[in-house]
Amino acid sequence: MQLLAVGLNHTTAPVSLREQLALAPEQLGEAVQAARGWFSKFNTRGEDEAALLSTCNRTEMYAASCAPDPLDASARFLADYHKLNFADLRPHLYMLPQHDAVRHAFRVASGLDSMVLGEAQILGQMKDAVRVADEAGGLGTYLHQLFQRSFAVAKEVRTTTEIGAHSVSMAAAAVRLSERIFDRVSEQNVLFIGAGEMIELCATHFAGHNPKSITIANRTLARGEALAARFNGSAIGLADLSERLSQFDVVISSTGSTLPLIGKGLVERAIKARRHRPMFMVDLAVPRDIEPEVGRLNDVFLYTVDDLAEVVRTGVESRQAAVAQAEAIIETRVQSFMHWIGDRAVVPVIRDLHESSEAMRLAELERARKLLAKGEDIETVLDALSKGLTAKFLHGPQQALHRAQGDERARLASLLPQLFRGRR
Repeated sequence: MQLLAVGLNHTTAPVSLREQLALAPEQLGEAVQAARGWFSKFNTRGEDEAALLSTCNRTEMYAASCAPDPLDASARFLADYHKLNFADLRPHLYMLPQHDAVRHAFRVASGLDSMVLGEAQILGQMKDAVRVADEAGGLGTYLHQLFQRSFAVAKEVRTTTEIGAHSVSMAAAAVRLSERIFDRVSEQNVLFIGAGEMIELCATHFAGHNPKSITIANRTLARGEALAARFNGSAIGLADLSERLSQFDVVISSTGSTLPLIGKGLVERAIKARRHRPMFMVDLAVPRDIEPEVGRLNDVFLYTVDDLAEVVRTGVESRQAAVAQAEAIIETRVQSFMHWIGDRAVVPVIRDLHESSEAMRLAELERARKLLAKGEDIETVLDALSKGLTAKFLHGPQQALHRAQGDERARLASLLPQLFRGRR
């Protein structure tokens, strides 16, 4: 069984490709089952494990597989499942086996592989993905242990280092970018599309700058109203965007929609109604909520999650000591986990040894009972029993030693005495 991690993230692929691999939360369970079905083509015993993690910055699969080439099988699954050309996708994928996969999982959970260094949101996203994978039947001994240790490492990193100190979130970066377009947020009308965790965080940051108004647009109006009430704002339905968009100077969108909510035509009409006053837009969704063509319009300043990368790097240098400390913790925990993997690998061997030894013992015991039943001397029978067991236990090693040649024979010759040297 080989552990692996295969996927892409904000450092290996642009948002235009990441959105093609993005999976909504309700799609993860089906994808996990499809991955196990894919692996079953190589291993009919159905022992393979799989879990998928999909965020705005990454889509990746963790697996434990007995396939002949599990890394290639995983990469081809991602291409096949998303109906993408494998040759086009492959250059953007990282394919990590064994300890590299373990290290990657630990770094992701700890926020070291995030666009915002040390951010905590990814840990919750990973826990949600693991829960879904477990419910879909994707977790077995290996992945269960991998993720439980990933969560423990993340907790250790956050409690013993300052990796999360002074981190610049996407929300804070959005505020900073808006201030490049408008001198003061306090004079702007701000629209948030969606009502999830990211929008809540963004609304909190913008509210701290006292904008002229805050409006939440959401598919479920009641949820939008509940969030808007926290910031003394108002709420509208998504259907109202076509009529209301022109009223807003700042638009921040982050929904789980699989299709764009705001098209070029809608924004063109809004800009015309605004008499070409500038509009600042941030699309934090993957797949994107705002059509990319909107960014080509005059008087529109459109940013995606990738465009915020430069801003969120601020402060990284001041945390290099914390990063080094976190990496050291992770490396130690990786070695510990790989030791556990090594122990797991010999379990079948030990089990087989016990089973074959028990079969030899029972065969010799039955032979001894038959001799005793015939009236043979008990001392003679016990002597034959002990010699028979010894001969059977040594038969395999002796045959292996006779068949081996050169360096292999030398290695066996040095190893066998250690294996068969009993305690005195």
